[in-house]
Parts: sequence; structure tokens; C-alpha cells
Amino acid sequence: MGKNSNTHSARGCLFKIIKLPMKYFLAIIFLLPVISANAQKTSKPNIIFIFADDLGYGDIGCYGQQKIETPNIDKLAQKGMRFTQFYSGSTVCAPSRSSFLTGLHTGHTAIRGNKSYEPEGQTPIPDSVITFANILQQNGYATAAFGKWGLGYITTSGDPNKKGFDLFYGYNCQSLAHNYYPDHLWNNHDRIDFAAKDSVYSADIIHQQALQYIKNSGEKPFFIYLPYTIPHGEVIVPHDSTYYYYIKKFNEQPVSAKRMYDGRPLGEYPHSSFAAMVSRLDKYVGEIVKLVEEKAIADNTLIIFTSDNGPHKEGGGDPDFFNSNGIYKGIKRDLYEGGIRIPFIAYLPGKIRSSVVDKPAALWDMYPTFLQMAGVPVKKNIDGISLVPTLFQTGKQKHHEYFYWEFHENDGRQAIRWGKWKAIKLAVTKVSDPAIELYDLDKDPQEINNIAARNPDIVKKITELFSKEHCYNPDWPLLFKEMNK
Repeated sequence: MGKNSNTHSARGCLFKIIKLPMKYFLAIIFLLPVISANAQKTSKPNIIFIFADDLGYGDIGCYGQQKIETPNIDKLAQKGMRFTQFYSGSTVCAPSRSSFLTGLHTGHTAIRGNKSYEPEGQTPIPDSVITFANILQQNGYATAAFGKWGLGYITTSGDPNKKGFDLFYGYNCQSLAHNYYPDHLWNNHDRIDFAAKDSVYSADIIHQQALQYIKNSGEKPFFIYLPYTIPHGEVIVPHDSTYYYYIKKFNEQPVSAKRMYDGRPLGEYPHSSFAAMVSRLDKYVGEIVKLVEEKAIADNTLIIFTSDNGPHKEGGGDPDFFNSNGIYKGIKRDLYEGGIRIPFIAYLPGKIRSSVVDKPAALWDMYPTFLQMAGVPVKKNIDGISLVPTLFQTGKQKHHEYFYWEFHENDGRQAIRWGKWKAIKLAVTKVSDPAIELYDLDKDPQEINNIAARNPDIVKKITELFSKEHCYNPDWPLLFKEMNK
């Protein structure tokens, strides 16, 4: 009623103020609903979420990388908002992705580890789980994902088509994604077979599919999820000019010893290969930004660049050589800062100001952030907090009282960040009451000095938080008492 009344009022003002022939008035009146509809179509922003695989906090220039050149990502950070205390959902693939899509940390989310599932893929997200992509899809968004899924084989409850994506192109199985020259990829439920071995570098074809999707995007707002496989091991890349450039730059000598990864021989120049992979990812980012600008949708398209967890030491990865975790302790599979602190850049020209944010946030915050941007209320209890006030300087930003992680490999691990305090528990699967390590991140961001013995009150409080935030799931037992039921 209100909408119609406003339209009639606008028409009346036109007749009174502007003296034009009746035919022009009729044309204007006829076009008003069309103008209004188009305004509604463009009011919801597009979202492009670029999710690197095993890219460390220090693997790109704007976060301190000295050896690898990443001009496009650095430009994104210079013009956009760069977070210095952003955290992954987990320290490995599947649970980090589950945390992202569900808005829940690993003590609550449905998938808490990497488990294989026959005939292909990983443990599927249950039917009961509704992702934010489902909700965006239900509220007028075109949705697509390109890259690595790892949350359920096709036709299972974790099928990407059931979890909010109109289109999925890439690897359903994250284990198969270790091979950059695969025999097949998936286009929704259609298996795309590659007859000739080494015929296609998968990261390139996945990226080209994503670019084509953006090119063909229409009037509907879109959410595009880009869980690229680069620079996860195996460390291999086409032998192009960038690859040879890094061999010369590093003066790298060929590795003489024969090394294997997943039954495949590794290349002779692992450092140059890794650097070329990261530069290839940087090239992808530049091409996405350029295409969005060419389509004249840059001012209504949020682009986020981040990673799923810390850097890897697999298949030729060498985080020590590249200082991939910056000043931080730990790599992938650790819950120390180097395993879970990740780069995070948000870019939307004219709406997100160039700045550096030094407040902690986490991957599970994306769920409420994207829904708020789309004008959709969050109707379920989640762990995430919307970052819209920070990104767009609108209203007061709420902050987390604390953050929680758990890891179901390597004898089980838990971590909490509470203000400046960081607590770690190791071997929680094997030991009934393991000691808590405690660090003051303000004074000791490298987590060198365990000061638990000097702070019993803090340890007591954090012990309560560990108990509170781990919700028992029979599919994902973690604690000693759960393993011995």
C-alpha cells in the first residue's frame, strides 16, 4: 500500500511541477514501474569470494612477502580494506569450508575434519544444514562455485547443488584436487573427462569457467564462490615465462633426488614452481577485477580475497624458504597463529575505504555479513558476527568475546583466543586432561613464552570456555572421554 501511494504521489508532483504534453507524462508514468524494478535489481550487491588453498599469511606482498610478486592482490589491498587479525575456520580444508558456509566454528559446525567418502569426495554436509548460499539463492541471487568442494559427493546431502549453488564446476573431492592434471572434473552432475594426460592445467580451466560465468551474468545479483586449488600441493605449474622468471630470480638449482607426491614425481624446481603458482593466482585476481570493471559492475560488486588455512609443507611446499607464515608460529594443521591466521582483503570501490583493520575476525563471520548485505535477516543461532559496520562504516561494530577452534587430526587439538590471550591444548584425544598453553599475543605474537603457570585465573576461565564451545558430535568425537565411551 505504501509503495503504491508513493508512486501515485510522485506522479501528481510531475503533473503539477513540469508542464509537458500529455504523451510525455504518459510515457513517464508507464516507465516508473520499470525504473523502480531496475533499482530493486541493482540494490543487492554482487559478491565474489576468492578462496586460496593453503596460502599462508605471509605468502603475498601486502602481508610481507619478499620473494613472490603479487601486484594485483597488493593493489586490491591498497585500494581496499586489509585485515591483519583475520582467522580461518580451521587449519585444514573441509572444516574450514564448512565453517565458512554455515557461520559456525569447528566446535559447532557439521563437518569438523577431512574424511574420505566412497565413491569420491568427503563426508557430506547433512540435509539439516542450511548454508548462507541456500539463503542467498532463495532471495534472488544467482549462485555458482568454481574450484574445490570437499563437502559431499554429488547426489548426497552434501551435493553443492543442494547447498545453495546453481552451478558447481571443479573438483568434488579435495584429495583428487591434489593432482593439477586430473582425468576429470565435475560440471554439476556431469563428469567432464580429459582424455589426454597432462592435457589441461585444472586451475586454468576452472578460472576460465569462472570468468565466463561473470561475463554471462545478467540482471540478477550473483554470489560467486571461488575456492581455487592454488597453491596447495602438489607444487606444479605450467612451464611458462613466470616459471622461468623465478628460476632465474632465485638462481634455483634443479633438485637431484627423485621425490614423489601421491605417486607422482615432483618437479625439479619446487621454489620457482610454488612462486609461479602464487603469481598465477595473482593473475587470476587481476583478470577478475578487470572483467568486473569492463562490465561496469565494479561499484556494486564486493570482492574478497582470503585463504582457507595456513601454509603447507607438502608436495614441494617450503614455508621456511618463503617465510609463508610471517612472524607467526605454526603452519597448516597447527592451531598456533601461523596455522589459522590468514590474509583477508575486502574491495568495493566507493563503498569500502582504503584502510587497515587490526581487530580480530573470523571466516564464520561471512555468513551474517553476506546476508546483511543482501538485506536478509539471520534466523538461526550462529557464531558469526556481521562485519558490515566495519566494511562500510555503518553503525557500531559488535566484537567477539572469544574465538574457538578444534582439530581432529594429530591426536586432537583445541585453541581459544580471548582478547589478548591465546590458549592451546594438545593431544586432547589421547590425554584426559592435557595442560593448557597460554600466550599473551600483545607481547608475544609468536607464541614463544607459555605463561599458563603465572595466570591461573585466566587458565580457569579459558578451561570453562573450552568446555562450553565444544559441542559433542557422535560423527566427530574429539576428547579423550568421547573416544572411550
